[in-house]
Amino acid sequence: MTNIRIGQGYDVHQLAPGRDFWLGGIKIDHSQGAVGHSDADVLIHVICDALLGAASLRDIGYHFPDTDRKYKNIDSKVLLKHVMTLLEQNQYQLGNVDATVSLQAPKISKKIPEMIECLAEVMGIEAEKISIKATTTEKLGFIGREEGVSASAVALIYKL
Repeated sequence: MTNIRIGQGYDVHQLAPGRDFWLGGIKIDHSQGAVGHSDADVLIHVICDALLGAASLRDIGYHFPDTDRKYKNIDSKVLLKHVMTLLEQNQYQLGNVDATVSLQAPKISKKIPEMIECLAEVMGIEAEKISIKATTTEKLGFIGREEGVSASAVALIYKL
């Protein structure tokens, strides 16, 4: 019998002027960027948490604490690559990842193929194993007021 496991991740970051906006490993042109200890790539963070959760390896904050200066402004792609190494070391292989980004602005649908290609390269997997969707909150709440961005992801992994 195959050991199939699922995990989910959820994250929120505040948006603020004067920051670069990284999403899915690529820089997005926008007047604001996400605030965080690392580069604040909310999409990569939820993918990391979904993968770690599926493997029962805790969460992104456990592995890369925001109290550790070595992670200050780190490229989240480095974190994702490390998570993939942890999966491999624990004899897991990725089935697929499905993620949703909730953001009022900017519109990112045209950037999704580039994000998928970037993430697939970092993760060492086929692009068709990654799904990214985008939505708004119809101008409701902190996302609708363009004060923040959120994302969620689910991941399926299996034991080799």
